[in-house]
Amino acid sequence: MTVEPTPHPSPTARASTATRLAVAGGLAAIGLLALAVDLPVAGWFRDHRLPKELARYLNFTEVFGHGIGVAVIMVGAFSLDRSLQFPSLNWPAIRWPTFQPSVARRHAARMLGGLVAGPLTVLLLKQLIDRVRPRAADLTAAVSAVDTFGRGLLADAAGGGSDLQSFPSGHSATAAALGSVLIWKYPQGRWFFLVLTVSACLQRIASSAHYPSDACIGAAIGVAGAAIVLGGEPAPGTAARSTAERLPAGRDRLPPNNASHSPGT
Repeated sequence: MTVEPTPHPSPTARASTATRLAVAGGLAAIGLLALAVDLPVAGWFRDHRLPKELARYLNFTEVFGHGIGVAVIMVGAFSLDRSLQFPSLNWPAIRWPTFQPSVARRHAARMLGGLVAGPLTVLLLKQLIDRVRPRAADLTAAVSAVDTFGRGLLADAAGGGSDLQSFPSGHSATAAALGSVLIWKYPQGRWFFLVLTVSACLQRIASSAHYPSDACIGAAIGVAGAAIVLGGEPAPGTAARSTAERLPAGRDRLPPNNASHSPGT
C-alpha cells in the first residue's frame, strides 16, 4: 500500500496543538473550581425556568453533543466535502491516521478519531465514578459537591443506572470534540462551531442533567482527545494559504502554459 507522506509539523501546527491542550487544561481547572458552585447552580436550574425561546435554542443545540446528531453532521461533511474520504480499515492504515494511504483519508481519520477519543474516555470514567445527576438528587441533603458522588443523594432509593452517571458529561465531551475537529478542518467557521459547542454544554446544565463541573471536565477531555489525534499535522489548506501569503503581489497567478506574449501578437 502506497502511503502519501505526512507533512512535518510546522511551527503553526505545533502551536495549534499546544493551544488545544492548553484549552483542555484550562477547562479542567475551571471544572475543579466549579465544584464550589455546583450545588447552587444545580439548585437554581431545578427551581427556575429559562425563557421559552432560550430554552428552545439550547435544546436544539443538544444535537451538537448527541451521538445521532453528530453522526448526521459528519455524514453531511463527508457528502459535501470531496476532500474527505472514508478512512481505510486495512492494515496498517487502521493503526493510526499517519498510515492512511492518502491525504483525504488521513484527514478523515484524524477527524473521526479525534471525535471519538474523548467521548470513549468519558464513557469509561462514567463506569468507574458514581455521581448523582441533579435531576435525580436530593440536593437539600447535600452539604458540599462532594456529597453528590456515590449513591447517598439519590432521591429514589431504587434509582441507579443513568442517574449515577453524571460525571463527566458525555454530551459536553462529544460537543467539544466535534467543535475541535470542525474548527481544524473548517477554520473559517470557528466562531460558529465554538458557539454551538458552548451552547450544547450549557444545555446539559440547564436541563439538570449535569453539574457545571461535569460539563467543564467533559469538555476538557473532548478537546484533549481531539488534540492528541489531530496531532501536529497542519490544518487542511494551511500550506496553500501560507504559500500564497509569501508570494509577492501579482505572483499568485501565472499565464496559461507559462506562455509569453511577443510584441505585435
